[in-house]
Amino acid sequence: MRQHLARWWTDFWMWRAGPDRFGRLATWLAGWPHAPYKARVALAHRYPQGYIAPSAQLSGRRIRRGRHVFIGDGVVIYQRQDGGSVDLADYVELHRDTIIECGRGGSVSIGERTGIQPRCQLSAYVEQIVIGRGCQIAPQCAFYPYDHGTVPGQPIGSQSLTSKGPIVLEDDVWLGYGVVVLSGVTIGAGAVVGAGSVVTRSLPAGVVAVGSPARIVRERTAMDVGQLDTR
Repeated sequence: MRQHLARWWTDFWMWRAGPDRFGRLATWLAGWPHAPYKARVALAHRYPQGYIAPSAQLSGRRIRRGRHVFIGDGVVIYQRQDGGSVDLADYVELHRDTIIECGRGGSVSIGERTGIQPRCQLSAYVEQIVIGRGCQIAPQCAFYPYDHGTVPGQPIGSQSLTSKGPIVLEDDVWLGYGVVVLSGVTIGAGAVVGAGSVVTRSLPAGVVAVGSPARIVRERTAMDVGQLDTR
């Protein structure tokens, strides 16, 4: 009986959930019978409008969400007036305290069923950040498709931004804890980057890379499935 009532309560409020003020209240009420954090991903999977945590902050007119998207507690999507679009495909997961920021020349696209774990930073200025389908991004990863100029005699804060090109992660890429990806980098499909690495150059598909700067240590094999420790 209790489970039936909880399901009815969740259904009632989730069908009224959304990004506006009333929708956030409805989301909070819908989540009340459920455990916090990743337990609420199930709500996004159950309802096509997805789940946006009441504490998430979405600011911008060009934020497009697919079906069953999960946006967790403390997530920020900030789109400056001159920034490009933020596109989240079906079943994308953005977990606690992740920040997506778009400024002039920048945009963010995240493919279907990609999961971005807590406290990641995606700062899209000058160039775009494109993340493919089925990627797994561990906590504390950072993406910077731009650099500050380093002309002598000028404060760093007043230098123009430069870039070597967009950041592109192809499908099924796995980044370990604390990986930093810099401008002009493409990481090929199925590649794995170990924890704490800094990726300054493109990596081909199907390799394992570690270090700062990241270097290829081997190619993936069938034995790797379920055994790689990227934290």
